[in-house]
Amino acid sequence: MERMDQGMPFLLQYENVAWYESGRVRILDRRVYPREVRFEVCETYQEVVRAIADMVTQSAGPYTAVGMGMALAAHQVRGKGRAEQAAFLRQAAHDLAHARPTTANRYGKITFRCAAIAEAALEAGRDPIAAIVDDTLESLGRRYSTMQLVGNHLAALIPEGGTLLTQCYGETIIGTLIRAARRTGRDFRVFCAETRPFLQGARLTASCFAQAGFDTTVLTDNMIAYAMEREGIDLFTSAADTIARDGHIANKTGTFQIAILAKYFGVPYYVTGIPDGDKRSAAEIVIEQRDPEPVLTSWGIPNTVPEVRGIYPSFDVTPPHLISGVVTDKGVYVPYLLDRYFETNVQEFY
Repeated sequence: MERMDQGMPFLLQYENVAWYESGRVRILDRRVYPREVRFEVCETYQEVVRAIADMVTQSAGPYTAVGMGMALAAHQVRGKGRAEQAAFLRQAAHDLAHARPTTANRYGKITFRCAAIAEAALEAGRDPIAAIVDDTLESLGRRYSTMQLVGNHLAALIPEGGTLLTQCYGETIIGTLIRAARRTGRDFRVFCAETRPFLQGARLTASCFAQAGFDTTVLTDNMIAYAMEREGIDLFTSAADTIARDGHIANKTGTFQIAILAKYFGVPYYVTGIPDGDKRSAAEIVIEQRDPEPVLTSWGIPNTVPEVRGIYPSFDVTPPHLISGVVTDKGVYVPYLLDRYFETNVQEFY
């Protein structure tokens, strides 16, 4: 197997995303990185579900974690009858796919394929665990390869010596953008919105760019207008947890308001990712509501009196009129014309 993580930041090395070995899945705990390099070790697929729900890994990390979780499910039920194993794996596929509701359609493409591959391996007398791990690694490499095309297209949109604003942690697109910039010799400044309450922009995105040698600055989430007015932001970009065919996108809460500011200041906003063929419109986007405790605290220390309530919608939806273009593996699309993406051959991404 050719590995596609050469030259990627630490966070994106295969073993540091999610890794199955000897009846365990190891997941880098992104909630504490870079203060601490710690791995969550899961001994059941149910623990993988919980790790994803608790945001031990996020962005594209769960795509790999759910596949490795399926390998762990196959390990849990090894030695049972074929019918029992198949039923257990189908249940695991459902549970892992629904670890987070907004992206259940994407996770499910991986988990139910893993279940089918495992059943085929059982019928052929082969090891279903090895078959699932192999498929998960192939899927991981396929995503990195596909997103490298996206990263190449995004790099071409950034002015030489310009300034890029990011939101949250775009996972693979961050690594592939860095590789594209290194290959072409392109340099630019990066401003990273911190992304409360888990601070993915400050901890993850900023770490990747800074460690790659880019001039990197972190902004609190309420400094975006200041930066757009006074720091010469040339381009705003984010990944998307889902891209509906009508041009609406869902991404980390706060993306919508940054897009509004970008429109006001005349800063182009480019979304990166692969459109979801099975989501026709914004009406089909489910917004995950999380425990508000992280909103009311900072690293476990309360910020409010006990009588104060909080809300924590994990995502918001940005409408197409605020989006300059959707950057895909096939090029840049006007958000209103995303259906054209599906008029040509669509490669399996997950």
